[in-house]
Amino acid sequence: MTSPKPPGFIDVHAHFVTDSYVRQATAADHSHPDGMATWPSWSVDAHLDLMDRHNIEMTMLSMSSPGVHFGDDAAARRLAREVNEYAARLADEHAGRFGSFASLPLPDVAASLDEIAYAFDELGADGVALMTHTHGVYLGDKRLEPVFAELDRRRAVVFLHPTSPVCWEQSALGRPRPMVEYIFDTARTVTDLLMSGVLERHPGLEVIVPHCGGVLPVLADRINEFMHLFLPAEDSDTPDAVEQLRRLHYDMAGTAFPRQIPALLGLVEPDRLLFGSDYCWTPPPVADAHIAAIDAAETPAEGATWRSLTTANAQRLFPCLAR
Repeated sequence: MTSPKPPGFIDVHAHFVTDSYVRQATAADHSHPDGMATWPSWSVDAHLDLMDRHNIEMTMLSMSSPGVHFGDDAAARRLAREVNEYAARLADEHAGRFGSFASLPLPDVAASLDEIAYAFDELGADGVALMTHTHGVYLGDKRLEPVFAELDRRRAVVFLHPTSPVCWEQSALGRPRPMVEYIFDTARTVTDLLMSGVLERHPGLEVIVPHCGGVLPVLADRINEFMHLFLPAEDSDTPDAVEQLRRLHYDMAGTAFPRQIPALLGLVEPDRLLFGSDYCWTPPPVADAHIAAIDAAETPAEGATWRSLTTANAQRLFPCLAR
């Protein structure tokens, strides 16, 4: 008698690249993106093969760093539209296997508002993907308030993704930025969202923080203390940073075990966790090892596996998946 097939993962952190995108990024001096040796190879067939081998039922595709804005607003608008339409076509052609998080041409606010409307109303996007900053404009910047107000109105899923910080030439010490710089830039932009009040003003946002929250679980109390020390004195009802962080969602992309997930579970409940493969920037052999570690790990929920737990969490976040 064969054992029942385990529940399939829903992958909220996975990427695609196209030849056109790589050409445009390379022309903008991103031939070694974020200090990596080269661009990854990616194809629909290879991605579906990875999904089939690991019983990943559905994947939300997004663009990774360096995003779509390379310094020219008009070019960024065109590139955002190009990659968003491509992802929407994949979702149509492979119904039930792919969804998409739309890219926005930030920091161009007007163009980003136009792209939000087009992505949700015409393309049926499942959310948006935001880099931790664009040319030094971090996500708590007051210039971006109209964007977050519109995403809040739509109760949108907002997937954060790190990129190289503005000071990477000094801080990265010549090493690939995804190793350490990504993790701290995630903490930097989430802290900015907290300190600027974006998360408090816009409770309809459903924010996904990548890579098990990075260093946020160990910094949460420190951030909270500084918020109370340095926010204006007239703001006597200072929001609690820890409570706000507990309301966010966190994906398990990267080296989730043996140390990242236990640290994260000191901050959030298990119902905040989601699966992420980080393919294609994580090569297949490494993705294989990460998934094997997840499948082998014990869960904090009795009678659940990480597959069943994270899939149920994703279905609550994306009601269309439950249907």
